[in-house]
Amino acid sequence: MLLAIMSVAGLCELCERPDVDHTCDRCGRLVCDRHWDGDIGMCVECGAEVGQPGDRVSPENMPDGVDTYRF
Repeated sequence: MLLAIMSVAGLCELCERPDVDHTCDRCGRLVCDRHWDGDIGMCVECGAEVGQPGDRVSPENMPDGVDTYRF
């Protein structure tokens, strides 16, 4: 029985560099180290859309008059 070993090969979907090492957990893009944010497991494009965990503002730090809705 012969088993074939498959590897992911291709170009970075953001800069087209040939050294693809990562797949974005959010969008599935193949990206190089330069476009990978290992802290959040996403490409830099998705990271910019989603934001970093420390980017959220606590309700206590909002200015007066801002409505807060809780679901």
